[in-house]
Amino acid sequence: MSETVPMSEGETGVDLLETLNTLTAKALSGQRPTRDEALAVLRSEDDDLMDVIAVAFRVRRFYFAKRVKLNFLVNLKSGLCPEDCFYCSQRRGSGAGILKYSWLGPEEAAAVAATGISGGARRVCLVASGRGPSERDIDRVTAVIGAIKAKHPEVEVCACLGLLSDDQAARLRAAGAYAYNHNLNTAGQRYSEICTTHTYEDRIDTVRRAKHAGLSPCSGIIAGMGERDEDLVEVALALRELTPDSVPVNFLIPFQGTPLSTQWNLTPRHCLRILAMVRFVCPDAEVRLAAGREIHLGSMQPLALYLANSIFLGDYLTSEGQEGHQDLKMIAEAGFTVEGQQSTTPMAAGGAERVVLRQRGAGTGLPPNA
Repeated sequence: MSETVPMSEGETGVDLLETLNTLTAKALSGQRPTRDEALAVLRSEDDDLMDVIAVAFRVRRFYFAKRVKLNFLVNLKSGLCPEDCFYCSQRRGSGAGILKYSWLGPEEAAAVAATGISGGARRVCLVASGRGPSERDIDRVTAVIGAIKAKHPEVEVCACLGLLSDDQAARLRAAGAYAYNHNLNTAGQRYSEICTTHTYEDRIDTVRRAKHAGLSPCSGIIAGMGERDEDLVEVALALRELTPDSVPVNFLIPFQGTPLSTQWNLTPRHCLRILAMVRFVCPDAEVRLAAGREIHLGSMQPLALYLANSIFLGDYLTSEGQEGHQDLKMIAEAGFTVEGQQSTTPMAAGGAERVVLRQRGAGTGLPPNA
């Protein structure tokens, strides 16, 4: 993308290619982009999408080559959360028909984690619903960490347990936790529109406490909750200031029985623009393609790998994801390599069963495939 041929102008009234080149130069040299530059990515036209992806891929490739890191979620305790986060199927008063159960034991949780690790996951994310853990809860989680690390000492363990104290963060780190996740989710000025039982500042404070304890900070966003493009840029820039090592980008799953069940605001093209914007704003962070990718990106998921360098393998907390083997196939067919594994060149799987002879449509009594 070194050419300087003119491209169509977006809503911002600036030449998009010039902006993309500026964003790339800043990303590769560690400079902070402006709000207008980040906003221009989100407001670019669909006709310019492949140019946006190609330029953002230069940044992704500079920092992470063509590696894709696999992460695996283990929901240690599901449902019955006292918080009222409007997007969450586990929230207080949720009518979503999700699984609800209390704490998994260490061996059961370790066995679930082992499935993801055998599929190629380098990080296991231990999640429990709730405002924040009690000391007894920290005991439970540290026991799970110990059970996982005993059999898989090389795997990274990330915890996601809600609001955290300094002592709790230190205990998790001492037990072998590598990272802590606590998403900002949306811009600070509209946080009260998606949750009233804790604040945006509470979330920032938790990320800082985790980082201070030596845990790798993991914090990201949820797109599709009715926010403006400006809000997405604002939260991305706020994340940059927190310098998280990992930035999960979630796309809202509008669960029935939650206040945001009617929020179907995203298109596959805009999801890709959001990922590109986050890549430019947080260029050297592990940008993780997270929940909702199957629903909102659909057949365009492989293009997201040119922007994100990390995905969740398999299922999410309360919803099912793409089959794990399909994730691996998608990564290989797009020409990427799973982190920690040897590069492979995928070929079409052989076998007569792969070729289906036509038995419908013209020349038959059956309707055509259309």
